This record gives sequence, structure tokens and C-alpha cells, in this order.
Amino acid sequence: MDTNKPKEFNLLKLTWPIFLELFLFMLMGSVDTFMISSVSDDAVSGVGAANQIIAIAILALSVIGNGAAIVVSQYLGSRQPKEAARVTGNAVSLNLGVGIILSVAMLLFGGSLLNVLNIKGDILEYAKAYIHIVGGGIFLQALINALAATIRTHGFTKQTMAVSLLMNVIHVGGNYLLIFGHFGLPALGVEGAAISTVISRFIALILFFLLLYRIMEIRVKWHYYIHLSRKYVLQILKIGIPSAFESVIYQCCQLIFTLYITYLGAEAMATRQYAVNISNYIFLFSVAVAMGTSIIVGHLVGARRPQEAYSRVFTSVKWALLVTILMDGVVILFRVPLMSLFTDNELIIAMGAQVILLSFFLETGRTCNLVIINSLRASGDAKFPVYMGLISMVCMSLPLGYYLVFTLDLGLAGVWLATAFDEWVRAVIMYFRWKSRAWEKHGLIQHEPAEPPVTAPAAPAH
Repeated sequence: MDTNKPKEFNLLKLTWPIFLELFLFMLMGSVDTFMISSVSDDAVSGVGAANQIIAIAILALSVIGNGAAIVVSQYLGSRQPKEAARVTGNAVSLNLGVGIILSVAMLLFGGSLLNVLNIKGDILEYAKAYIHIVGGGIFLQALINALAATIRTHGFTKQTMAVSLLMNVIHVGGNYLLIFGHFGLPALGVEGAAISTVISRFIALILFFLLLYRIMEIRVKWHYYIHLSRKYVLQILKIGIPSAFESVIYQCCQLIFTLYITYLGAEAMATRQYAVNISNYIFLFSVAVAMGTSIIVGHLVGARRPQEAYSRVFTSVKWALLVTILMDGVVILFRVPLMSLFTDNELIIAMGAQVILLSFFLETGRTCNLVIINSLRASGDAKFPVYMGLISMVCMSLPLGYYLVFTLDLGLAGVWLATAFDEWVRAVIMYFRWKSRAWEKHGLIQHEPAEPPVTAPAAPAH
């Protein structure tokens, strides 16, 4: 057996468990929204607003998790499993530290952040209750992110799917017990949903740690967690900071769009939350393909096989686009019945059906971005998407959104159109970036030069 040959991956085998995991996660999220909607539309709006702030905190955690996953994939591709184990240990400790800081921040400043978003009345009370409980336990998600990303990078996507499935089943079961107060438990409403989230994450964390020690080629030793290596930390941050920053920019823009929507009224806020829950299913396959492709690209770049990486990405984009268009068509066809699952408010249903119709323009651009940007990161070229994101998202989509929403009075549809414009601008730019092959010079792993052959000493002259 050639020990220098990297592990080979099949995209379909990697992707379908990721897709199923994401689908179940989205499905449980929709069930979560459906259960909370039984409390009130204001409760849904409050949880949605709180989750946007929590999402930014989780993105901050991805600095370590995503960065480590890419570094690990390149070390595995170059057949250096011991270094991969050291990176994993360092990443877990770093994410725990950042997670604790963010948990404290959510407990102390969560309410103030919601006030900045112009959240008021009952919506604010629901949002505060949720952000203090779920945000306070965000350090659990910090560890889950680091462990799950590393396990997927080793190719064990079925195992992460199984743990995520169990976590979501526990969460929905907890919702049933704690939101509605069954089997003698108190009916806690939104607080019950938050407590259920924290409990399910704690159980999943234990299972991910157990799984990590079953799949690693070389075990993560205790001192890998304690002794942080400057070399590994810098490699993680080189990828992680730009990757997370680009995602944080996106979420901050979405927060500003949420601020726009608050001026349109509570019904617009609820519509956005329901429409987003439905739209998430459209690009689900693209996310799975993007994650699977990034694992393969990382291994290929680490193994010095750039031509295969180059071709892989364009093939992935074609398949992801095809499935996105099919999914989009189905959702658009059934958009009114789908909105009716969440509410009987006719105005909310009408607004939701309108913005879902615009999803065709949004989701096709997003699909190209997901696959190519994740591949650029996996190759080590993580800064370029950030620069382009600043220009497109901040300098173009936000002013355009304001103009469409308030000047042209397009309301919620204006937010969807501005977001679609941003996705397509970046999609075109990312396509030409990958085609230029400028990413090839950004690999993280320095390969040791081959040792010169040992020759026998010359015989002494007689």
C-alpha cells in the first residue's frame, strides 16, 4: 500500500449524509417554528430576531472550526495525520475559550443588542428570554462546531449525520414537553424551546467527543488541548478569520435588512421568518455539495493535485445548480400551501408567496457562491471572498435594499431583490477567480523536500 497516496473521496458518498443531516436540521427548525407559532406570531418574530444575533456569534466561532477543518484536510491530503490531530486539539481549546466569552456577552448584553434592532413590545420579551438561555449556552455549540467539522473532514459524514439527527429529535421531543407542558411539566412557551435547545446540544457534544476518539487515525492526546502551537494557531486563523469575517458581513447585512423590515410592521417580520424557513430547503443541496466539495478540494490541494481540484469544482457547480432549479420550481409551485402551514393570516401568506416567487433569482446565484467560495477557502484562498463581499454586500446590496424598500415602496420584496443582486454579482466574480487558478499559490502545507538518495562511499584508492 502506498502510504503517500491521499484518501480518495466520492462526492456523492460524502454529500448525501451531509444533505440528509442538513435536511433534518432544517426540518426540525421548521417544526420548531411551527411549535412556537402555536404560542403566537410575535413569539416566532422574537425567536427569529434573537436567532439572527446568535447566528452571528456562531459565525464568530466558525473562525476556529472552519479554519481548523481546512487545515486538517490539507494535512490529511499530504499524509500527515499527527499534525492533523494536533490541529484538532488546538482548535477545540480555542473554540471553548471563544465560546465562553460569547456566552457571557449574550447574558450581559443580549437585551441591549435586541434594542438596537428596534425590537419592541411582546416580540422583545420573547427575544430576550430566548437569547439569554440559548446564547448563554453557546459555548456548547462552539465545541460541537469544532468537533463536527473535523470529523466530516476525515470523511465520516454518516456518523455526524447520525449524531445531528439524534440531537434534533431530542430537541423536538423537548419542545413538545416544555413548550406545551406535557406529562406534568410546566408550559414554558419560548423559554421551553430555548431550554430544549441547550439540553440537546449538551447530549450531542458528548457523542461527538466519543465519536472523535473512534475515527481519528492518530488520537488527540491530552496535551494537544493544553499546549497551543503558534504554527497551528496561525494556520487556523489564516483561513478562519477571513472565512468567518465574510460570513459575519453577510449576517450583519441581514440584520440591517431586518432593521428595515421592522419599519414595515410585525406582519412583515413574521413573513420574513416563515419565508426564510421555506427558502432554506431550496439551497440545502447546494450547501451539502459545497461542504463535500470543500473536503475533497482540501485533500487534493494538500496532495498537490490542483488540476483535479479545478475540474471538481465546476462539476459540482453544475450539479448543484440543476438540483436548486428543480427544488425552487417545486417550492414556488406550492408556495401558498407551504406558507399556510405556519399561519392563517392572509396578509402574511400573500407577502410570503410573493417573496418566495423571487427566490429563483436569489437561490441560483447563492448556489454558485456556496460551492466556489467554500472551495476557495479549502484551497487556502480565503481573503479574496472577503474583499468582494465588502464591496458587493455592504457597498451595493444595503443601499439598493434601502432604495427598493423605502423609495420604491417594494417592501419585503425589495430585500429579496437586493439580496439576489448581491449573490449574482459575487457569483460571477467567484467564477472568474476559480477559473484564473490564482488560488493554487495559497496552499497551507509545506511539503518536506525529498531526501537525496544515499550513495555508497567510494572505495579507497590503492
